[in-house]
Amino acid sequence: MAAISVKHTKVYKLAFDLAMEIFEITKKFPKEETYSLTDQIRRSSRSVCINLLEAYRKKQYPAHFVAKVSDSDMENSETSGWLDFALACKYINSDQHSNFILKNDEIGRLLNHMMNNPEKY
Repeated sequence: MAAISVKHTKVYKLAFDLAMEIFEITKKFPKEETYSLTDQIRRSSRSVCINLLEAYRKKQYPAHFVAKVSDSDMENSETSGWLDFALACKYINSDQHSNFILKNDEIGRLLNHMMNNPEKY
């Protein structure tokens, strides 16, 4: 039986979609944020997916798998913080922020399940 690609998992799809939504909304951020908030939030949101890809390459080593999923969770948490800054700076409105945070929280719950149950993945 062929292994399921991480790209077909719910958590990867949600994380990828959120990263792309963040990419689109950050196009409207001020130019002075290009090398700070814009760059940081794009990087952390994308890193969720990249760390998941790396985790799946380490599945045969449970401790390494969990460590990479933990890195993904850390990046997801960082994204949440950057979203808070985007709201505080009025680059996104409260509805957009709430929508992003709901998705971010769901991704976090799924990542935590992966860390607590690596044998299921």
